[in-house]
Amino acid sequence: MVGISLAMHLAHSLPADVSICLIEGFPFPQPEPGHRPAYHPAFDARSTALSYSSRLIYEQIGLWPSLAQYLCPIETIHVSSRGRFGSTLMDTASHSWEALGYVVENAWLGNALIQALYQQGRVEVRSPCKVLAAKTGTDGVRLELAGEQGGELSASLLVVADGAASGLRESLGVAVSEKPYRQQALIANIATAQPHEGRAYERFTSLGPLAMLPLPAVSEARHRSALVWTVSPEEGAELMASSDEEFLSRLQARFGYRLGRLTRVGERHSYPLSLVHCPEQVRQGVVVMGNAAHALHPVAGQGYNLALRDVAELARVLAGAVEEGEGLGDLNVLQRYERLQQADQQRTIEFSDRLPALFMQADPLLGLARDLALSGLDFLPALKREFVNQAAGVAALGE
Repeated sequence: MVGISLAMHLAHSLPADVSICLIEGFPFPQPEPGHRPAYHPAFDARSTALSYSSRLIYEQIGLWPSLAQYLCPIETIHVSSRGRFGSTLMDTASHSWEALGYVVENAWLGNALIQALYQQGRVEVRSPCKVLAAKTGTDGVRLELAGEQGGELSASLLVVADGAASGLRESLGVAVSEKPYRQQALIANIATAQPHEGRAYERFTSLGPLAMLPLPAVSEARHRSALVWTVSPEEGAELMASSDEEFLSRLQARFGYRLGRLTRVGERHSYPLSLVHCPEQVRQGVVVMGNAAHALHPVAGQGYNLALRDVAELARVLAGAVEEGEGLGDLNVLQRYERLQQADQQRTIEFSDRLPALFMQADPLLGLARDLALSGLDFLPALKREFVNQAAGVAALGE
């Protein structure tokens, strides 16, 4: 999704004489003239949380209207600490926004991106196709491709966005650091007795954060939320193997009754958590982006939204470089992008890294300080507004 978003943004920002090629190992569905993808909501659909900054970015390239009809707005966010008095409620009262963020099912987000990609007709798509090797030089990058549209391809700039375990990044010898959290993220959709009313919940516990994000209704469940539950590997294995009844009972004990009784759990997925960070994100002719550049803890759903802000900034810098007659792969151009995004990346990475650990510490004085800080946000509107701006990503966009 990051790669398509970048290709779409470049097609919107760069002159028509600049060629753009998207290489994707997954086979894209072929477009049908005059056909729009159908929306097939399902109880178990995986989803992505989009911040308000991501809405602004997708509006810039004309994609937002196709997304907006099938997403669920986050109108309020309730943040609490289990077993403590500290809590706060964030809403749009101090902003002129319709929502703090949005939750969209991945299937629809992917379909909307692919459909828009084919409709604009600017980007050459090679799918299914894989990069076997990449060689950089002063004149650009040479790629060796495998697949139905294989062969060789030369480019002035290669953007690597093939995931946290990026094989292309590794083959290029780009350094990466990894910090294991010794935790797992457990993902599932939950049906609840009471409506979420557009409210997201971020509940911190001594064992890790737990989030419930609002989802649109489906025929199987009028009230549906997306669960992101951080657990130890041992507890994760138990929960993955448990019956639906036991799972819901343990989740109810951890989350509480803010949405009433939890009535159903869908397919469960889990994956190990670690902070992956690429300190060298640019070199001559190469940019590393998305999870290949930084894969974050899922707390507050910052990873994909940070990647979209990277996308928007890179497109803006490259458009400026073309106007100035600079090469798209010139190191000084790419370092300009890196400098401009460095502060946003550092803030977001530190926020996602430190926040869960802060609430997992058992020190009673620190716990009291956390409670007072959370509750104090409700009495300090300016500080609360700044916190919401940062969480929504608009501080980085200068909104």
